[in-house]
Amino acid sequence: MSLHDDAVLVLKRYENAADPAQDGLRQVYLDHLAQHSDGMWKSCGAGHLTASALVVDPEHGRVLLTLHRKLRMWLQMGGHCEPQDASVAEAALREATEESGIPGLTLIGGAPVRLDRHPIPAPCHWHLDVQYAALAPSGSTERISDESLDLRWFAYDEVASVADASVVRLLECTRAALAESR
Repeated sequence: MSLHDDAVLVLKRYENAADPAQDGLRQVYLDHLAQHSDGMWKSCGAGHLTASALVVDPEHGRVLLTLHRKLRMWLQMGGHCEPQDASVAEAALREATEESGIPGLTLIGGAPVRLDRHPIPAPCHWHLDVQYAALAPSGSTERISDESLDLRWFAYDEVASVADASVVRLLECTRAALAESR
């Protein structure tokens, strides 16, 4: 199965009952992929899917955020899909592992917890981000990557003071996914 086909399948199965607007956004993603055979890749000028994961340590009630080198914003780990990625989930896990430096991350529930579409500068116009939640192994230690200016753990209640609304919404969905997985 191609990465494009996997993304279509993942999106067709995606549900977020807590936020009805997510269904409309899911359809935007599916329409994009139907119209753009290259919609998974950075080279697609109309925009492309990306994969990200919010790394959490529920034992200590905290999340790991990266201070993005280019955007200079505290964000979850994530980025572009690569040809070697077999699935969108694998791309999210790869990105989270690379950017956090933490081996042994696992995706909570294996399905996306949220979708987020945001504009980016030309030549590309949109990132259609498929967002997952990743569980950090107990006692894990982060290691900053070249893509970050900083990497830091924040208590759940600190996130709103350092990150934008999209990260706050991702944290809310991640906490809901954690509660469902228990």
